[in-house]
Amino acid sequence: MDIQKMMQQAKQMQQDAKRIQKELENTDIEASAGGLVTAVVTGTKKLKSISIAPEAADGDLKALEALVLKAVNEALSKAESLAAREMKKATGGLGGLI
Repeated sequence: MDIQKMMQQAKQMQQDAKRIQKELENTDIEASAGGLVTAVVTGTKKLKSISIAPEAADGDLKALEALVLKAVNEALSKAESLAAREMKKATGGLGGLI
């Protein structure tokens, strides 16, 4: 077992993980609920914006709140899936070890 080679591979995986993290910070992920509410989050799961169609504001406030929650949660779920896929690609499935 070549320790030097293993150390180099670990360093490369760490650099790849940092690069992907930066890319995720600059990636926008959008999700919509009922076409009335749209949430945009980054690949690092930070909420960037919420757009609400004017006709959504004319209705029931509870329904609007539910649409906002649905859109935000869907966007966050997409961001989490994207981050997991990208980190797995970069680390060969060892993302939790670096």
